Amino acid sequence: MKNNLILFLSAITIAFTSCSDDDSSEAATNAVAFSVTSANLTETTTPVQILFSEPTKTAGSLTISYTTVGVVYGTDFSTSPESNANIIAIPFDANVSSASFTFTKLVEAIEGQVKNVVFTISAVSINATVSGNASTQLNFNETASLGSALAPMTGGPNQENQVYVDLSSGIMTSVPRVSWDLGFHSGSEFRVVLNNTVKMSVKELETTNIDEVQAADLSMIIGQGSGSINQVDAPQGLISGTAIKAISDNNDNNKVYLLNLGSNPLTVAPAVGTEGTASGTDRGWKKIRILKSGNGYKIQYADLNATTHQEVIIIKNSDYNFTFFSFTTNATLLVEPQKNQWDINFTTFTNIINMGTVAPYHFADFVLTNLKGNAKAYQVMTSEFAFDAFTLSNINAAKFTDDQRNIGSTWRGTSVIGGNGIPVSQFVLRTDRFYVIKDAGGNMYKLKFTGGSNEAGERGYPKFQYTLLQ
Repeated sequence: MKNNLILFLSAITIAFTSCSDDDSSEAATNAVAFSVTSANLTETTTPVQILFSEPTKTAGSLTISYTTVGVVYGTDFSTSPESNANIIAIPFDANVSSASFTFTKLVEAIEGQVKNVVFTISAVSINATVSGNASTQLNFNETASLGSALAPMTGGPNQENQVYVDLSSGIMTSVPRVSWDLGFHSGSEFRVVLNNTVKMSVKELETTNIDEVQAADLSMIIGQGSGSINQVDAPQGLISGTAIKAISDNNDNNKVYLLNLGSNPLTVAPAVGTEGTASGTDRGWKKIRILKSGNGYKIQYADLNATTHQEVIIIKNSDYNFTFFSFTTNATLLVEPQKNQWDINFTTFTNIINMGTVAPYHFADFVLTNLKGNAKAYQVMTSEFAFDAFTLSNINAAKFTDDQRNIGSTWRGTSVIGGNGIPVSQFVLRTDRFYVIKDAGGNMYKLKFTGGSNEAGERGYPKFQYTLLQ
């Protein structure tokens, strides 16, 4: 896609283990890695980000070495910080989850030429290990992928990960669903979204005093068809539909909110054919108040029984849809790739359905389109067009509606009728449909799902193939 590319740490390729909270030194199990083995450069300037598995306990630096094919530093490309003898030193502060450097492409690759740079993490100054993809290759070509077959690693039946997919490059970015809590919108509106993957809900209170003691409201807990639709974000994905009101210039209008953090995924395997995406332990409660701070935000937050609070300033970053915040780390983090660098997201999701009453409902195996990054999709039935016969001329642009759920859960079923006539939990791939996706760069793709369970029948193993329409 025609925008800057950012490289993220992938939960697919790196195995992290936890460290003790009372360890005063940097845990040896902290790890660092690139998320992908290669990527095509689509813009002149590309920020390259490297994430730690846990926030750093001390400041330090990363040593990045590199090798080149067909390019010369200073003539064909440059970096910031600058290179010294094919080495780049990347500093980072204490209590951060990422470090980054900027790659600038000074020339383009002519078709048929091979030009690339391979960066390798060769050392970390703190007590941390390099794990998973220690290297990444940046290619100077920017041609959109003609198509591929991909298998996003969502984590099996508990689907611990969200996986963001960029169709034009084939890059998949995996992020633990519980790594973040709130997303602060980077656009012109001052809006804050909930983590809709964990059954989170929010309720406005009458007070503006964050230090007042509050009590949990169990009616806010989302079940399958219970809870309030006014306490979750509107599922269509429009930024105007956040459950937290737009942040006001007048602080008297910015009330305290009671926040239920939802549920963790299970840590054990559920019964075959079922899912455990939000059946784990409760994630707890917070009280929050959000104010404007210049062109950014100030979040005040505390436990419900606390009479003091913490504050964090959150700056908007126009390259992204959101800047995300975690109460676990008390810090901001990048979850999504840059706003024009992903098209679909494999995730779990808090939807709204009508089961006699309109109420929230938690879905596994859900697929969202990047509506805020101008990606859209619609469904095509094979009774109307065969997948292989569908061409660019068959696209009906009127069907690209402003709803991030246009793929949603429609690609699968979750039960079959057993021998006694009673439904039995089982993943069912729907082969009578496929999808058309338009990305932010105007590329058009047709996409069909080819699987969603493994050979044992466990859910959470999606597969799909797609083709560029041209």
